[in-house]
Amino acid sequence: MKFVEGGVVAAKGYKAAGVASGIKKNGAKDMAMIVSEVPAATAIMTTQNMVKAAPVLWDVAVMEKSPVKRAVVVNSGNANACTGEKGKADTEATAKKAAELLGLAPEEVLVSSTGVIGVPMPMDKVLAGVELLVPALGDDADHGSDAAQGIITTDLTTKTIAVAVEIGGKTVHIGGMAKGSGMICPNMATMLAYITTDAAVEADCLKKMLAKITQDTYNMMSVDGDMSTNDTVVVMANGLADNSLITAADEGSEAYDKFKDALYYVNEYLAKSIIRDGEGATKFMEVEVRGAATKADARTLAKAVIKSSLVKTAIFGEDANWGRVLSSAGASGVVFDPLKVSLTFASSAGMLTLLNDGMPIPFDEDEAKEILSEREIAITVVLQEGGEKATAWGCDLSYDYVKINGDYRT
Repeated sequence: MKFVEGGVVAAKGYKAAGVASGIKKNGAKDMAMIVSEVPAATAIMTTQNMVKAAPVLWDVAVMEKSPVKRAVVVNSGNANACTGEKGKADTEATAKKAAELLGLAPEEVLVSSTGVIGVPMPMDKVLAGVELLVPALGDDADHGSDAAQGIITTDLTTKTIAVAVEIGGKTVHIGGMAKGSGMICPNMATMLAYITTDAAVEADCLKKMLAKITQDTYNMMSVDGDMSTNDTVVVMANGLADNSLITAADEGSEAYDKFKDALYYVNEYLAKSIIRDGEGATKFMEVEVRGAATKADARTLAKAVIKSSLVKTAIFGEDANWGRVLSSAGASGVVFDPLKVSLTFASSAGMLTLLNDGMPIPFDEDEAKEILSEREIAITVVLQEGGEKATAWGCDLSYDYVKINGDYRT
């Protein structure tokens, strides 16, 4: 596997665009489009929030009709969430406008929105934006970059990646872009992610892969513990790499495993990029739990630690307050023996063992401060309950997070 340029247009047969339609007051790009030249097998994962934005409802409905899609239209600056029947009608109008200009059926178009909740969509700007997007479509790296800019909100940077991998003698490309910075919680987040590939993959197989990958990537991250109304991950596979079709029955084969590993890598990279760009973040935290009785226990424990506001603030303050880690694990509902737990903090400046088989280990505060002063911090919790492990990613909780979200709407 090697890195290549292009993001969502790195794979054969995809075009993208990003434009400023006027939804954002600052004149920045606020709409994006991805189009496959041929029908693409498609899989999606969406928010688990009971309050789902109108575009999420549209996407789920049209995916139930057919897992084959041709295009995605995204706007930032307005979430089109909690907007009632009008919001649903606006989403459908967006899909119809894109379909009309692209020569497609509306059901072949997925729609996503991100931004402020509870504000009616400025449909004059949205529809005008669609009209700008279609002639702007292109397949070079700049078009991929424009699209990535069109989907961000409070993000400080765009998040893109593309890789190439040899599968069955054919070169397969996988590209992706994502947005997300705040309202990020385990079980996805205020995040959108779009992955394109020219691999030939059966839709049911793609759906199975994405469900598993989402569980171990986007569902294992947290900035602030709040779940969004709009989360969506889309993977499109148009088959233009001309590899032998990968199906669910191929699980365990070399082709299946190589494609899944590459797809996992792309999504893990995007998930980590979202955390590194967390609102007001000064630290990137990786929490690994080992020795759990079950995989579910390991995931629950890792997410409990990464979600803890007290752990986040301790890391922000560069304070080795390891008791907060153990306490958050203990409050997770998972049964384990605290007298058999070991705990370390580590960074590029070194590693500090704080707890060994339930016994606190004296440590030097200056050494601890030096380790925690680094940008990336690893917290490892080792149990003695079994052989399962899981990793979660998060960031610290800083003063700037409060400032950013105190006046986000206005």
